Amino acid sequence: MVCLESELQDGQMKEVEVDEQKILLVRTQGLYSAVGSKCSHYGAPLIKGALVGDRVRCPFHGACFNIKTGDIEEYPGLDCLPSYKVKVEDGKVYVSVNKKSLKVYKRVKDMSCRVSGVRHTILLIGGGPASLLCAETLRQNHYEGRIVMVTRDTLPPIDKPKLSKAMHLESASLLLRPTDFFQQYDIELWTQKEAVSVNPVEKTVKLNDGSLHYYDQLLISTGCRSVACYCYPSLIELCVSPLSKMLEESKVKFYMNDGVVEIRGENGKVKEVVLKSGAVVETDVVIAGIGVIPNSDFLKESQVEVDSRKAVIIDKFMRTNIPNVFGAGDVTSFPLTIRKDQRVNIGHWQLASAHGRVAALNMLQKQIKIDSVPFFWTVLLGKSVRYTGYGEGYTEIIFKGKVEERKFLAFYIKDDQVVAAASLMFDPAVARLAEMMSNGLVITKAQAQSDDLSWLQM
Repeated sequence: MVCLESELQDGQMKEVEVDEQKILLVRTQGLYSAVGSKCSHYGAPLIKGALVGDRVRCPFHGACFNIKTGDIEEYPGLDCLPSYKVKVEDGKVYVSVNKKSLKVYKRVKDMSCRVSGVRHTILLIGGGPASLLCAETLRQNHYEGRIVMVTRDTLPPIDKPKLSKAMHLESASLLLRPTDFFQQYDIELWTQKEAVSVNPVEKTVKLNDGSLHYYDQLLISTGCRSVACYCYPSLIELCVSPLSKMLEESKVKFYMNDGVVEIRGENGKVKEVVLKSGAVVETDVVIAGIGVIPNSDFLKESQVEVDSRKAVIIDKFMRTNIPNVFGAGDVTSFPLTIRKDQRVNIGHWQLASAHGRVAALNMLQKQIKIDSVPFFWTVLLGKSVRYTGYGEGYTEIIFKGKVEERKFLAFYIKDDQVVAAASLMFDPAVARLAEMMSNGLVITKAQAQSDDLSWLQM
């Protein structure tokens, strides 16, 4: 027995222990289910997450899991949760830990391989999460043809967000899947190769080594590259907010409405930066965070449509304007459901993963639309910041909590609706808001203004 039936009400979760394993016990609509208690992404405790309907969303990075099957339904992360059998007798709840019935890493176990003699080929250009999730989803849905992943990197797909958190990591610790994973499931991985042109009429891709390769279906998931660091006036736009104030208190100085006109150095080392205002800033290191450009130049002669920023234009099914050519991830411009299908280009790990999965399902003619809600995260000065939605064009911010104590929830308002939210030390509010947005709920300005936030607990 793990608990009494009366201890858990509908819509509640409880972390229990069975055979020295922590398990998340959930009750919804009078029924009990049990899954692993830790997010398969970075191990966050799901008991602190948001339970909405049949899904629990990780409070840290937004991954979602079906509480009945353990399946991962939103990213980041790759694997499902283990699921367990639950029995209720005489008002007591029992959880059975039968290793043979566990669905640990179910998405890997369910994967198939290429079938000899099947000539159909899907070519994936790019070595990021979009390509990886596309390849895995194809094999999970029993695609029997050839899968080829082409990347200019020297390694298989890696967990790039980790690179912004630590500088001492070994390459082996960054791999999303071990090298033998690709061999096991017949996913051909071609490293240090780059596409230089695409011919949709002939259905061929030319690589930088001069080789020509045929495809039946193509995924463009080449990501973005950093904008070159030229010295020209550029406007620095940063809202004066609790976050910037927190940084200022830690001796970070902001130069508002200014730009860089010159970087000066001596003997190959940077010495100072000259700003448009005339200010001269002495420095030992310059970090240029001035944006990115989609890697779509190789499509110039392909007739694949791109927008003014060179992002590949795709629809909700990840399709480009060319039959059998799909796009996914940072290189694309796509319709965002929560903003009434406004076309956006959002460079983010979570969305790239979702794009890859949806692209694969539509390659298999399953007619699945992308409807993910953006969920961002970061850590500043040891404080965890969460953000969900799409706040472009917001006109007002409504704060809840105590800003001066660095514990608050911020609602971004546009047209009397909440279009995004950010939090600092206010979990799992943003996770719950993300689930509400995912379910199509409209959150009004009046709700955000109310002192009663009980609606956020629904």
